[in-house]
Amino acid sequence: MASRPWSSRARRALLTALVTMSVALPVSGAARPAAVPAPAPAALAPLGTADPSALDSRYAAGREEIRAARDMAARHGDRRRAAALTGMSGSGRTFLMFDGRDGGRSVEVFGDLSRARRIAVLVPGAGVDLDHYGRLRRGAEALLGELGSGSAVVAWLGYRTPATLGPSSLTAGRADGAAPRLRAFVRELAVAVPAARVSLLCHSYGSVVCARAASGLDVADIVLYGSPGTGAGSAAGLHTRATVRAGLGGEDWIARIPHTTLPLPFVTVGFGTDPTAPEFGAEVFDAGDAGHSGYLRPGSVSLRSIAGIVAGRAGGRHA
Repeated sequence: MASRPWSSRARRALLTALVTMSVALPVSGAARPAAVPAPAPAALAPLGTADPSALDSRYAAGREEIRAARDMAARHGDRRRAAALTGMSGSGRTFLMFDGRDGGRSVEVFGDLSRARRIAVLVPGAGVDLDHYGRLRRGAEALLGELGSGSAVVAWLGYRTPATLGPSSLTAGRADGAAPRLRAFVRELAVAVPAARVSLLCHSYGSVVCARAASGLDVADIVLYGSPGTGAGSAAGLHTRATVRAGLGGEDWIARIPHTTLPLPFVTVGFGTDPTAPEFGAEVFDAGDAGHSGYLRPGSVSLRSIAGIVAGRAGGRHA
């Protein structure tokens, strides 16, 4: 279903929502993606197997890349970034890839990927970079704890996310650049762990990334939560064989953002239909009273719902 043209009321609502965001999300202004130098990482061959020895070798290479970036940050005088990278380079951390440049790219595994029967790939939204990575990590750990044995969670920070406040978070430019990388990673994962059930969990602007990557991906579920829209008018418009599911928490400010589009010269602002709206046609799950950053909060209704989807034991209702 095509989105309605913007009315003057919708324009005013968008301005109101942006003011709300500026109050609710002050940390977004702290992002400084280009401020800290980092070395170019070594080229990696595709992960052809999830054999434990192959994974151990890949994880060791990831730690070396993180330590190299840590050392460069320390020489640059950025103690904050150096301290964060020191934590990320610990022996218990397992990164399939790491690139510290331009805000950072990384793929971290939580759980035993070699034995995983179900895998959740977390695709974060705006404002997540190396300086704000803890939010993504905490969510991955909470989800793994809810899923239990036989599961793995992958935190895929495979693109430069847009700032929460700024024009890049209102257009699909960053998502268009991220989508081919997400497709490549999911295909690599399918080769390495062919028997695992894979679900994409797409938060906020990450739902735009997943929508751009959806066509042709061999995944069981595409789960959209805290979504500003996908750029598609319906789940069918994603052209995927996966089950498309959507949830919106009762305390999520993104519900106040106009779910429509505004065509401008050379760019379209906004992402159209709310994925939880009846006309979108997704399977809607119970997200409880989640706030925008609280969908994977331990003990929450939304976390239980999302874990049930990943485990293949939850349906949801058709909107």
